[in-house]
Amino acid sequence: MLFEDERALWSIERGSSPIIATAIHEGHSVRTDLADQYALMSDERLREEDPYTAYTICDVQNRVTFHRSRFEVDLNRNRDGAIYLSPEQAWGLRVWSGVLPPEFIEASLQIHDAYYETLKTTLRGIERQFGRFVLLDVHSYNHRRDGREAAPTEQASAPDINIGTFSMDRQRWTPVVDALIAHLTSFEIDGRPIDVRENVAFQGKGEQTRFVHEHFPNSGCAIAIEFKKFFMDEWTGEPDVEILDQLRNMISTAVPVLEKALDGQP
Repeated sequence: MLFEDERALWSIERGSSPIIATAIHEGHSVRTDLADQYALMSDERLREEDPYTAYTICDVQNRVTFHRSRFEVDLNRNRDGAIYLSPEQAWGLRVWSGVLPPEFIEASLQIHDAYYETLKTTLRGIERQFGRFVLLDVHSYNHRRDGREAAPTEQASAPDINIGTFSMDRQRWTPVVDALIAHLTSFEIDGRPIDVRENVAFQGKGEQTRFVHEHFPNSGCAIAIEFKKFFMDEWTGEPDVEILDQLRNMISTAVPVLEKALDGQP
């Protein structure tokens, strides 16, 4: 969803809790000097972005929302891969109309650098206050890539919620991760149990979770949460508000569950 101030990079809300949530692929806006460099239309970019993820975390006291498109800079890739310069980096899409000038690339990479400096400072503050923290790295993913009317990805390969734990010390954080999965699994959507599985569609190999576990190996548990886009039409961007409200409630009510699980951590 387009943030009202297109100059904004990100927003941070800070509360009194060891739980923080992020929506770093929420953004859709791009800076003015890049706008005429794109080969992609706005709706094509939107299809690969994660609209409404910021809405699902809006009740979490600590939260970060990135307002720029991942097609400007992808915060969940390392610095070397944060700009999509070839179709292989972007689901086969030709992102740019020509060769992107080096100064444009560098300007985008400076945003990447600044974000991680800011994130580190924010997490240090939560660490000082609480000793440890959980970061919920919230994303969404497509499951109708062949078109609106085509069959979706089979459920076996596309859980409603995918939990990614690749970069963490899984044994150390087992009580936290298992508590989250049990909490999410306890919900129903449209009268059916929610399908929550770990490391199926994605493994949580993104840059943000890796960064947290590198810099906060003993105090930070970063969990990647991927909502399948069953809460929206991924081809038009039209949301299902009722399902979104349910997802928002699932995240909101996960906070006290995670806080309790953290209390038992050494």
